[in-house]
Amino acid sequence: MLLAVVQKWHLIKLFTILNMLILAACSSAPPAQVADRDQPPTRKILIHTVAPNETLFSIAWRYGLDYRQLARHNGIGAPYTIYASQQLRLDISDASKRKPPPSIAKRSAAPKPPPETKTTSTAATRNANRAQSSAGRSENRTTSAQTSAPPSTIRGPISWQWPSRGNVIAGYSSSGGLNKGIDIGGKLGEPVVAAAGGHVVYAGSGLRGYGKLVIVKHNDTYLSAYAHNRALNVKEGQSVKAGQQIAELGSSGTDKEKLHFEIRRDGKPVNPLKYLPGR
Repeated sequence: MLLAVVQKWHLIKLFTILNMLILAACSSAPPAQVADRDQPPTRKILIHTVAPNETLFSIAWRYGLDYRQLARHNGIGAPYTIYASQQLRLDISDASKRKPPPSIAKRSAAPKPPPETKTTSTAATRNANRAQSSAGRSENRTTSAQTSAPPSTIRGPISWQWPSRGNVIAGYSSSGGLNKGIDIGGKLGEPVVAAAGGHVVYAGSGLRGYGKLVIVKHNDTYLSAYAHNRALNVKEGQSVKAGQQIAELGSSGTDKEKLHFEIRRDGKPVNPLKYLPGR
């Protein structure tokens, strides 16, 4: 009899402990959801700090903006000169909703060269001051990233031509993919030519993922880009004609020898195959 009572007491104690554990588990907060690592949240960049050798055109190209809107938004007029360490506001779509913060607007303005010191000293001192001021302006030009405003050379419709003679190995992606143009296969050193006449507004390797890049401005609406070159045959500000060689095909910025070719209309990428002639 005593043994039955003890066993019954142990069973009651065991059930009591189990009930307490179940209630504690139910009252605890659910585990936090783990974010999808394959699709991290994107962060909108609002301010770009100009690096040496960048141009207004290359920055607009990088962010998919119209260079004219970017210039107006930051109070930059022709010839679109920008300076290293200058801060450019990129929130163009929000421009009509609010005015720029005074501190940002002030930093966006291009710094003025130091004024020439006025003095009533001797002519030798005045000449020294002028030489010092000129040297300061020269140094400022060296450390700044400048862009000229080349005139539009094409009037009316543009007659496009293929920038290289290889076959298309990767097409344009219209669904927000990484390929904003087409990839054309080829051999190392093959000529890359201008798809239409215009002016070179960027020639360098400052845009990550493009390697050695040339951007040509054809008119106020259209620009074209030629990426992954082995060597560049043109410089910024140079005029080029349709079919003129501007680079050598290469593999800079990629693991395969190819030409990456893009056309931008008002700053937005378009499918080059809709503009290039049929083969």
